[in-house]
Amino acid sequence: MTRAGTLGSVPAAFLPALRARFGALVRELSKFGTVGGIAFAIDFAIFNVLLHQGFESLLAKTISTVLATTVAFAGNRYWTWRHREHTNMARQYTVFFLLNAVGLGIGLTCLAISHYGLGAIWPEFQTPLADNISGQFVGTAMGTLFRFWSYRRFVFGDTVVPDPTPAPPVTAPTREPAATPPSAPPPAPRAVPRM
Repeated sequence: MTRAGTLGSVPAAFLPALRARFGALVRELSKFGTVGGIAFAIDFAIFNVLLHQGFESLLAKTISTVLATTVAFAGNRYWTWRHREHTNMARQYTVFFLLNAVGLGIGLTCLAISHYGLGAIWPEFQTPLADNISGQFVGTAMGTLFRFWSYRRFVFGDTVVPDPTPAPPVTAPTREPAATPPSAPPPAPRAVPRM
């Protein structure tokens, strides 16, 4: 067999495994996105309520993020990564919040750069609209990328809990005996002419 023939069959052998891993990642991303969307709506609503109540921008963002994070932890633990091993909830909760604090820091950095850095030069960067764009959209997007990667790697780990329902046993296909061609009927006796 040629080297090209051998190499050509290698990707074909890994294609089902790659497809399964990609499918699992897409399912996790969609669940993570759904949980994140709900947490984002909670964060967005509380942040704006607190801004209108007169809270300082960074304090309002911190409070709204902590409340939204609690919802996100529950959703991710019990839905997104429920198939992963969950042995120590206190450890998961602590690591989740520590990593979320880093994500919060990313969002607060975006908000601070906009509100206090650019706002010192251009006052229109100190409006609620500018705060929402920098804190809610830019900061949240950057923080979300970090959170997905870090939660998946450090909080909910790679250990997948096996499915408790056993898979049906795989049996080798049985070979049916090759069909024998029907035998020809014996030749009819020849009639002997009478004389």
